Amino acid sequence: MSNWYASSSPQERRTFWACFAGWALDALDVQMFALAIPALIATFAISKAEAGALGSITLFTGAFGGWLGGALADRYGRVKALQITILWFALATFACAFAQSYTQLLVLKAIQGFGFGGEWAAGAVLMAEIIRPENRGRALGAVQSAWAVGWGAAVLLATAVFANLPQETGWRLMFAAGLLPALLILYVRRGIEEPRTTAAQDRPSVVAALAQVFRRDVIRSTLVGGLFGIGAHGGYAALTTFLPTFLREDRHLSVIGAGLYLAVIIVAFFCGCVASGMLSDRIGRRANVIFFAAACIATVLIYIFAPLTNAQMLVLGFPLGFFSAGIPASMAALFSELYPGGVRGTGVGFCYNFGRVVSAAFPIAVGAMSREWGLGAAIGIDAAFAYALVLVAVLMLPETRGKTFETKPAHA
Repeated sequence: MSNWYASSSPQERRTFWACFAGWALDALDVQMFALAIPALIATFAISKAEAGALGSITLFTGAFGGWLGGALADRYGRVKALQITILWFALATFACAFAQSYTQLLVLKAIQGFGFGGEWAAGAVLMAEIIRPENRGRALGAVQSAWAVGWGAAVLLATAVFANLPQETGWRLMFAAGLLPALLILYVRRGIEEPRTTAAQDRPSVVAALAQVFRRDVIRSTLVGGLFGIGAHGGYAALTTFLPTFLREDRHLSVIGAGLYLAVIIVAFFCGCVASGMLSDRIGRRANVIFFAAACIATVLIYIFAPLTNAQMLVLGFPLGFFSAGIPASMAALFSELYPGGVRGTGVGFCYNFGRVVSAAFPIAVGAMSREWGLGAAIGIDAAFAYALVLVAVLMLPETRGKTFETKPAHA
């Protein structure tokens, strides 16, 4: 990270830190939900499948939010779209703290998803267009590592809250902290400029932008990229949504013990994002994804199914977190390089978030399968299947490393 960052312009650095902070705060909000699942089950007297539905509805609406957010970025600019989606996401998360019933929380989580999906799409394209091509993989991989920072903050917050407060109160306090991302808007508004690659474009209407991902010249990228998104999001959702619950209920760890296991995975996730970004620029997008996807499948199956002691699980947690980071860390650069400028925001938003529509079924499937096969087996089977889809998709995509973006939109 240090080499590319040292040679970056002030504008590249400001954009990097704005997107880094945005993803970290998004991760804080999203991972708080996974950590609060046991408390939510107790508060609202719901099943694991119903708890999984709360995560699934966020993924589902996030798909449409990402598609719409990308279209807004193509129509109104990357920076303005980023501001709108950050504010939406922060306010919706804050509102979740005041839910009085399962139905109310389900509706609020659905609203939250629109902002989360849109924020990633706008931020990913903004970074991809600001950073010079030879550093694009490294920079976007480093930005994705912010997810580990937010994830770690969520674990620390949950550990402190649930160790000192009743769980019925603790989860509400955690969601109330979701208002923090709104403060990021002040920085984005003052410090970030619109990329020159898009500032002078003839911007399509939102409706026209939504339709352009199905143009004849880009539809193959859209379909294969969507399959990639299904596998990437499905694997991550299957693994992380119920992992804290698995550690506490199946492995019988305390809140602090489960936090230690998650800490190892989170540190490894940070390292994996940075390593994936570097490898992506060095060996290419396709080879990098193939390596990490194959390693994910093997590691997840060993972690869940092998008769490991708690100490062995702690050690294996590092490669689990490391390899699971490589796929999401590669997506922003890869998807951005598949599309021309006039449709780039919409294309990235669609590919990344289309996977959310189908991957929304994975947490529900884990919850349902756990009744017959146990929670650990359900997590392992679902996650391995999802990462296999990533392997299939990446083999059908072109190599795009080092692509230079045009300064005028491409017309069909």
